[in-house]
Amino acid sequence: MLGMSAIDTPPPATPTPTPPVADRPARRTHWAMNVLGLCGILALCYYGKIVFVVLLVAVLLAFILAPVVDLLTSFRLPRGLAAGIAMLLLLAVIAGILEYSYSQAATLFQDLPHYTKKVRAEFMQLRKSAESFEVLTPEHETGVLNVRPATDWSEVLTQAFGSVSEAVLAVSFIPFLAYFMLSWQHHVRLATVMLFPLEKRQTAYITLGLISSMIRSFMVGNLLIGLLIGATSTLVFWLIGLPFFYFVGFLSGFLSLIPYMGVPLAMLPPAFVALGHAQPQALVVIVSTVLVLHLIALNLIHPKFLGRRLQLNPLAVTLGLLLWGALWGAMGLVLAVPITAAMKIIFDRVDSLKPYGVWLGE
Repeated sequence: MLGMSAIDTPPPATPTPTPPVADRPARRTHWAMNVLGLCGILALCYYGKIVFVVLLVAVLLAFILAPVVDLLTSFRLPRGLAAGIAMLLLLAVIAGILEYSYSQAATLFQDLPHYTKKVRAEFMQLRKSAESFEVLTPEHETGVLNVRPATDWSEVLTQAFGSVSEAVLAVSFIPFLAYFMLSWQHHVRLATVMLFPLEKRQTAYITLGLISSMIRSFMVGNLLIGLLIGATSTLVFWLIGLPFFYFVGFLSGFLSLIPYMGVPLAMLPPAFVALGHAQPQALVVIVSTVLVLHLIALNLIHPKFLGRRLQLNPLAVTLGLLLWGALWGAMGLVLAVPITAAMKIIFDRVDSLKPYGVWLGE
């Protein structure tokens, strides 16, 4: 034992590696940064809603007119000229629809005096029925009434004028944005792809193509569904003898496409026209027609035309409508579905976001 050489001495014990520090604080920081980033994006969308809504509406119009531009360029027309012709055709169609709608509405309001008395009599009857159930409040019993302050109409008109002027200014940008998107379509797409690193450009190019195909299918599908519902509504309203059936039928059909608010909005035009002209049974037919057509479109036609492209579950669609409706109001409800579907396409092609894409999917 005493003569043991240095070679025979046992090697020192290998130090046990220190266990890694728990990464719980790092994970907390990671989630905190995600929450802050998400809040920043939502705040940007809320305060910049005019810019984003105008931009997205221009994108939708560009996708609608892209096939027309491609058809015109096949006749060897310059793309800028083809985009200008397509925009002029769109503006002419919109002007024609507005002119036709204005003339029909003017004719409708000219006929209002013929049945205003009946509507007023029914309203007075309802008012008398309501007054019979009315209970006097303590203020009525003591003869003391609360006087409301006078309305400052100058302030109301100023606010209304400001909102209208902002809306007109924002809408005026849409045709120009759509035109430049059409005339510079290939440049914009390639420039957008070049913003990504080299190894991700192929994925970005495919993702943009899928989003383009989805938006085009969404617009064409909704147009066909609106025409089908409008034609069916027009036929039913004609059979029950509803005035202006050719006008309110298609108006009701396209209003029915608005998420959540579509059913009550689609009932208003035919119900208003039916007052004083149709029997009470006609109102039942109108309500039944709007409900049945809306349910058929929602459960049968809509999945047939758009289900493969959107691939969103009902919960995701509902949450998307709630979120974008809260941020952008009525336009948010209109744009919620394509925005949510585009988000799913992006999530499905980014590794770190794939779980969110699965959650949004069917």
